[in-house]
Parts: sequence; structure tokens; C-alpha cells
Amino acid sequence: MIHPHTELRFISNEVGYGVVATKFIPAGTITWVLDKLDREFTPLDFQNMEPLYQEILDTYTYRNNNGNLVLCWDHGRYVNHSFNSNCLTTAYDFEIAIRDIQPGEQLTDDYGYLNISSPFRGINEGTKRKTVYPDDLLKYHKVWDNKIKKVFHKIKKVDQPLVSVLNPNTWDKIERILNGEEALTSILSNYFDTEKSTVPSN
Repeated sequence: MIHPHTELRFISNEVGYGVVATKFIPAGTITWVLDKLDREFTPLDFQNMEPLYQEILDTYTYRNNNGNLVLCWDHGRYVNHSFNSNCLTTAYDFEIAIRDIQPGEQLTDDYGYLNISSPFRGINEGTKRKTVYPDDLLKYHKVWDNKIKKVFHKIKKVDQPLVSVLNPNTWDKIERILNGEEALTSILSNYFDTEKSTVPSN
């Protein structure tokens, strides 16, 4: 489930639609949670579908660490890629704002941590990285981990509209991390080796 203070808007002919903040979303806010309505498809599910449905899954899903495709039921599936994303996924089936997001600003992810099946060249944002690769998690997880660590302590200091859809065990884990009783798990735990996947590449 995507943060309620967002809406789907047409961004440009180049990127199509995107998810835009309708209100200020401060750093440390949980911006998306894997919830009970999101659907998971195995590689076999994918292979048994007609091309029309395969194309939809290719476009709107991400791959989890089990190699399954996850389709968000709401407009969370329209969150666009950015090499300088303002949201990051975590090891706990939720995403977090790593900096303040202003009204009218797009919520963005770095597709490098979504286990894509084949490389693609992103829009030029003036960053050193120009292409997203299937193994980006192996290369950049430490960078992303550090960005998450810088804002994770703010989770209980800002409003969290999505807390009601978080798994209670996840919230307990968050509290243990904030209390210093447990270490923050690396985003690397989300990695799936696409070479072992039986899902055809895009």
C-alpha cells in the first residue's frame, strides 16, 4: 500500500505516469508497505500466463528475494526509477523516505534494488550511474544501507499513516532496532540471483 498522501499523475511522455506527493512527507516516513492485497506470482505462474498478462507483469512488478514477481494492487506500482531516489526499500517489506518529499514531488525508487531481469538505461539525471543492472544490489547495498540508517531513527518521530497495515511483528522488530536490541538488516537480504530465475527476461 502506497502512502495515502500521494496521487497518480501524468509526468511526461518519456516516463508516463508517476506517484506524486499531495502533502509534505518528512524523511523517516514509511512510504509503502507490502500488504495483504499485493499479489505474488511464481516463475511457473508467469510462464503459464498468456503474453498479454506476462507483459503486464514485466512492466509493473518487482522481483523479491525468492524470485517471485510482486504486483502492487494500488498506484504504488507506478513509482518511477531515479538514480537519486527519495525512497528506499528495506529488508522488512516496506519503503522509507530517505529525505523530505515536498508536495508535488514524485516519489521515486532506485530500480537497482528491485532484482530486474535485464539491464536498462535510465533517464540522464547527471549521475555517474547511467544504467540499472540486475546485480546492482551486490554493488550498492552498503550505500543504500547507510542512507536508510541515517533516517531510520526518525520512524517513531514522524506521522506514520501506514502503520496499521504493517505486520505487527515488523513493528516489534523496528522497536527492537530503535532500542539497540537488534541490528538493522542489510538491504542485501532482498537480493535474488536472476541467473537462477526461470522467468524470461523482458
